[in-house]
Amino acid sequence: MNYLILVSHGQFSEGLRDALSMFIGDDIEQVRAIGLKSGEDTTNFGSRFKSLLSDIAPDDGLIVLGDIIGGSPLTTVTDILNQQQRLSETIVLGGMNFPMALNAAILKNTMSGDDLVSALLHEAITAVKQFELIEADEDEDEI
Repeated sequence: MNYLILVSHGQFSEGLRDALSMFIGDDIEQVRAIGLKSGEDTTNFGSRFKSLLSDIAPDDGLIVLGDIIGGSPLTTVTDILNQQQRLSETIVLGGMNFPMALNAAILKNTMSGDDLVSALLHEAITAVKQFELIEADEDEDEI
C-alpha cells in the first residue's frame, strides 16, 4: 500500500487533507497530514512525525508532499526518513498545492517512480493560472 503524507508549516496540511476527503472518500485513510505548530521545536515535531509513521509498515510506499523545499518541517521529515532508511524509496516533492495533492492521492497506487513524479509536477504547475472572464459569443446558443 502507498501512503501520501502532507507536511507543512501550521495547519495547511491538515486543511488540505480535509479538502481531499471531499474528493477521495474512504481513500483518505491512506493520506496523513502533519504541520509544524507555531512555536514548536523540530524535536517535538519529529516525535509527532515518528508517531504518524508508527502504523505504516516499513514496506509500504511513501509519497511526501511538503509546502516548502528546505523548510524546517520537510527537512525534519526527510531526516527522520533517512534515519529509518526509508528516504531512498520515498518520493518527496515541495510546493504542494491542491491539484498536486489530489492527483497524488488518486494516482499513488497506479503510478510510481518518475512517471508519478512527472504527473504530479505537471499538474501542480499547469493548475496555477490567472482567472480570466470569457465573454459568451452572442451568436452561440445558451445551454
